[in-house]
Amino acid sequence: MPATKKSKRYRSAVQVADLGKEYPLKEAIDILAKFPKAKFDETVELSFRLGVDPTAGDQMVRGTTPLPNGSGKKVRVLVFTDNVKAALDAGADHAGLQDIMTKINEGWLDFDVAIATTEAMKTVRSIARVLGPKGLMPNPKSGTVTDDIAAGIKAVKAGRVEFKMDKAANIGVGVGKRSFTPAQIHENASAVLDAIGKAKPASFKGNYIKTVAISSSQSPSVHIASTEFSKF
Repeated sequence: MPATKKSKRYRSAVQVADLGKEYPLKEAIDILAKFPKAKFDETVELSFRLGVDPTAGDQMVRGTTPLPNGSGKKVRVLVFTDNVKAALDAGADHAGLQDIMTKINEGWLDFDVAIATTEAMKTVRSIARVLGPKGLMPNPKSGTVTDDIAAGIKAVKAGRVEFKMDKAANIGVGVGKRSFTPAQIHENASAVLDAIGKAKPASFKGNYIKTVAISSSQSPSVHIASTEFSKF
């Protein structure tokens, strides 16, 4: 939630650091750790503003990366498959195909990530209009279309996160919780920074990553020094 200059939380934060400055990643995380905390375990997010053209098909930025220390959140996984027992035994929260698709068409969306087998995707494509806009459509590029369902479920539940650029060339990725240590957040944030850096479109020439900032659910942002990502 964006903080305003009038909020008590913002006024407390500016006593900790100059929010108009940029800081090395490690220092920015240490600053964030000193901000007032909410009454719940806030998500820590890394926000990127990219220099690519979001309307150019060959400049789309998306991908996945594992978080060394996990995401800190329980991930509810749905698997589209005819082999329901195998998926549930592997740790899926929900599994099925036609029956699940019927529920989804009726408005049911009680899951965070959907995985599909290659064969199931032939059928699942018919509900792309429902899942796509909500970012829940299985996709080979994000590792959510796989015939190794057990490995796919394990990767997602262990903290693999997906990132995808929006229509304004921005990306936001959760890198942990406020309850994490600064060292854990630094490891996760470094992994995300590296993954997005390596996802730079081959066709793009110019300033790829314009700005990066880190914040928690109810804190102002701390801007990251460009030296942390200028190599991309």
